[in-house]
Amino acid sequence: MKSKRHREPPEFETIQSAIEGDVEAINQIIIYFQPFIQSECKREYRDEFERVHYVTDEYMRRRLETKLITKILDFRIQL
Repeated sequence: MKSKRHREPPEFETIQSAIEGDVEAINQIIIYFQPFIQSECKREYRDEFERVHYVTDEYMRRRLETKLITKILDFRIQL
């Protein structure tokens, strides 16, 4: 089982394919960044008994994913 702290980053070829618009490559990059996105999109929620729960704000999560996709497609590699 892989550690949560250490995951292999996407390979250069995957990044290059994502920049060119390959949907599968973009999805691999989104999956790689998913733990970070989930952690940044937590909202505090209080139930009827005033207990605090943290839930993922789906609207914010989708906005971050969309922003990541647009930045991937705008990215240029200078060799």
